Amino acid sequence: MSAAADFASGAPFAIHGPERALSPLVFNSPHSGRSYPARFRAQSRLDDIAIRRSEDAYVDELFAGACDSGASLLVAHFPRAYVDVNREANELDPRLFAETLPAQANSRTPRVAGGLGVIPRIVGEGVDIYPGRLALAEAHARIEACYRPYHAALRRLVASAHDAFGAALLIDCHSMPGNIRVAAEAFRPDIVVGDRFGRAASREVSEAAIASLSAMGYRVAHNKPYAGGFITEHYGRPARNVHAVQIEISRALYLDERRIEKSDGFNGLQADMARFAGEMTALAASLGQPAQWAAE
Repeated sequence: MSAAADFASGAPFAIHGPERALSPLVFNSPHSGRSYPARFRAQSRLDDIAIRRSEDAYVDELFAGACDSGASLLVAHFPRAYVDVNREANELDPRLFAETLPAQANSRTPRVAGGLGVIPRIVGEGVDIYPGRLALAEAHARIEACYRPYHAALRRLVASAHDAFGAALLIDCHSMPGNIRVAAEAFRPDIVVGDRFGRAASREVSEAAIASLSAMGYRVAHNKPYAGGFITEHYGRPARNVHAVQIEISRALYLDERRIEKSDGFNGLQADMARFAGEMTALAASLGQPAQWAAE
């Protein structure tokens, strides 16, 4: 059995919401996948809980209400520990594979150095996933089976929104450990809004996201300690009226992090994220208006 068969009985991802764009807003949950193929589990040295330590648990459900506002929601079913679509396809870790990497591999990024390339070597706080090295063919198979189809779907959603409305706003949805603090400060944010320091979204978009979440009572940081990953950087093109922001939500708000189970805070946070989606949909609809184009 190979990676191509790991999701043969079920799709590796799903698109929720309208088939045709009813809104310029696209939500994306690339790290909430919790379908762990049996073959992958057999390759791993970790137990049922430890292997989930890098998962953005239930983030897809937190943002399920976005579809009520007409937005699309792309959700990964494959886990981040299996293949990480928030990386470049060639971010391969030479410490993980038995063979020498091809010349085009980008193995010098900080993400690869940390063990979190496109095929992660670790989960959580530096815990190795595998007892030994993998065949390079395993990486290529996972990328072809999951990574490339996922990004093809995301590109279609963003392009469809832009074609229909003259603008697109991609919100990349993630969670972060509850003990995260802003470096050298005592501030512990509930939510971090990342826009690659203005390169992935206009100031108007980022400020609106921060204002919406802050008005709900959340402590919101901007670009620290998370400015956005590959998806935010790759898809955000404000000059073309395609904006991308990353939302990182503290797991302490909604999750028992030790058991990876929903806490009492889940339902309230889910309702707030539905409200946030509605407010951002209204903003995104204004981005394609002629007056907005004239002002830029």
